[in-house]
Amino acid sequence: MSTLQAITLDQVVDTDRYPLSDPDSTEARAVVARARRELAEVGCTVLPDFVRPELHGVLRQECAALAPHAYFDVETVNVYNIDVDTDLPEDHPGRRTFERGNAFVARDRIPGGSLISRLHTHHSFQRFVADCFGLPRLYELADPLSGLVLNVVRPGMEHPWHFDTNEYTVSMLTQEAEEGGSFEYCPNIRSADDECFDDVRDVLDGTRQPQRLPLRPGDLQLFKGRYSLHRVSPVRGGLARHSAIFAYSERPGVIGSVARTRQLFGRVLPGHLAAEGRAVRGDRLLD
Repeated sequence: MSTLQAITLDQVVDTDRYPLSDPDSTEARAVVARARRELAEVGCTVLPDFVRPELHGVLRQECAALAPHAYFDVETVNVYNIDVDTDLPEDHPGRRTFERGNAFVARDRIPGGSLISRLHTHHSFQRFVADCFGLPRLYELADPLSGLVLNVVRPGMEHPWHFDTNEYTVSMLTQEAEEGGSFEYCPNIRSADDECFDDVRDVLDGTRQPQRLPLRPGDLQLFKGRYSLHRVSPVRGGLARHSAIFAYSERPGVIGSVARTRQLFGRVLPGHLAAEGRAVRGDRLLD
């Protein structure tokens, strides 16, 4: 992991296209304006080759070396990540279950000198992401496990239809699957005030088709996953799909729940136990 210690942000990020350190420049304003427009219209924007192409190999190798540290579990879930035995009406989309077989490498397993860790903690990167989302500031998630993770979807597995807990999702593909592993989503299918159960059910029934988003290693994806139903389709072939997820919040000090943390990582830390019960929900959605 030491090969990047002397590399500056300008050498990691294509700052000619994405001038992170000069947010008032014409080029930066144009990038931010496009990102905001696409996020408003379709809930997602992609910044191609955000990491310089000559470092794509380093990005893949570093994350591939981390992948064996992922906590892997196969469980039965629904799109809302609520208990599958919850008493729901017969036609409720939450009654539809899927097998989830993805895995996560926790924050405390990711070295601070790695490329994804250095991006995640860099002030200019954080400010740029906040600008794209139209926010005055974003804070690193205080959670010691989910603040930054590597998602691993092995061949034969998928990350089935779901909504994100956070409104704002920042991710980067680091290794493509040989086949499958496509990111599919239905932008703004629900709102903070309306679950739109009929629309969600149409997607699960296959009568409403999702959008498929082409992603390549090194692309930065900004996504409003709280309101857009999405999934990673089944991975096939000999390679797992790897993606880094940079977790931020509009509020400082955010830590995940004990139940959700144990579900994702198979363990909790004292900080999770101390923070339990202090979470503040920003909406009344199921999850």
